[in-house]
Formats: sequence, C-alpha cells, structure tokens
Amino acid sequence: MNAGDVDLILQVAAREPSIARVLREICALEGGVRAMALDLVAARAGDHPLRAELLECVAALGRDEVARRIAEVLGPPTA
Repeated sequence: MNAGDVDLILQVAAREPSIARVLREICALEGGVRAMALDLVAARAGDHPLRAELLECVAALGRDEVARRIAEVLGPPTA
C-alpha cells in the first residue's frame, strides 16, 4: 500500500462518517493493541468478496506510519 492508497482511504473516510469513526479509534491505539484489534478484523474477513483488499488495508493500518498519518488527518476519537 502506497501513499496514494492511504489518500484513497482518507477520501472514503471523508465521505463515510462510520468509516472515519472506526479509523479514528483504530489509529489511536498503541501499536501492539492496534495489531491485536486488526487481527480480529482480519479473522472476520472470511470469504468476503473484497477479502484481499480488506486484508491489504488491515496490514497497512498495522504499520505505525500509516496509522499516524490517518490519525493526523482525521484527528482523535470523539466521545
């Protein structure tokens, strides 16, 4: 996943508040906790038609630099 892909994720988040909310929560987690949460998401992917793309996004969100960039743009989770 490259910077353009991260930009695409951010564009989708800008249009869909529920995705932005989940990304804020995930990206605010400490790296180890984020990795465990993302493992659960990956395990639930099952045979979803977009499984490969979902797993690519999950892997990217596990990287600190990606999570940090998304968190910078979306801001902290809201109460």
